[in-house]
Amino acid sequence: MSLVSTEWLKNNKNNLKILDCSWHMPNMNRDSYKEYIKEHIENAIFFDLDKNSDQNSDLPHMLPNKNYWEKIVSSLGISNDDRIVIYDNSDVISSCRCWYSFIYFGHNPNHVHVLDGGMKKWKLENRPTTTKTNKIKVSKYIAEERKELVKNKKQIDQNILNKKFELIDARSKNRFYGKEPEPREGLRSGSIPNSSCLPFGELINEDHTFKNREEILEKFNNVLRSKISTNIVFSCGSGVTASVLALAYSLINNKYDPKIYDGSWVEYGKIK
Repeated sequence: MSLVSTEWLKNNKNNLKILDCSWHMPNMNRDSYKEYIKEHIENAIFFDLDKNSDQNSDLPHMLPNKNYWEKIVSSLGISNDDRIVIYDNSDVISSCRCWYSFIYFGHNPNHVHVLDGGMKKWKLENRPTTTKTNKIKVSKYIAEERKELVKNKKQIDQNILNKKFELIDARSKNRFYGKEPEPREGLRSGSIPNSSCLPFGELINEDHTFKNREEILEKFNNVLRSKISTNIVFSCGSGVTASVLALAYSLINNKYDPKIYDGSWVEYGKIK
């Protein structure tokens, strides 16, 4: 159950840890934390996607090391057996990146959920928000990395030749085919050789909910070289919307563990 509904969250919010993982593209000029302070779902804790990443990398929000992740999650008061619901107020459905990170660091996948529709649907339904933040009791979180769930550039380069897995890019088709510039400076236009394109927005409804299983299945069948498989890796601009595709794919294949090329195009498309 990767997704939970707004009604489910309303009925269970006192038995969960709720995270607001809103993050916006750099060109949006929006401050996620200020928006969180202004209003958020009751009991929600802010998860800063940029700060809670590898601070020693020149690439944006790369996965941190194990020790840093343990400090982050412990500071949020989350324990290993907690059930977690993550939401966002973002057009890029950034909650999915947090969902992927928890799974990568060994949290029980059955205990990590994304709120379907996020803050947008919550507010469309006139559900309450608050400005109140709760005092956090620091926990002692123990992570266990699942390193098979992340790919690096060397593995991506090798895959261009040996084609061990399918690589699907979540960016827009214009960006994928090099018809428009990248939103970040220092990147060339285009895509990774032998990859396919499935823009993440094609799987999302107007109210930010995911499309139904049949529609998602059709979208993936249109781009997959093979039939439903577990040997699929997702990429995008910087690892955020790749996680949207990974969650969507988990909805049609419950045996799939999310696999991401963490560097994505900010690494591969860097102008040297």
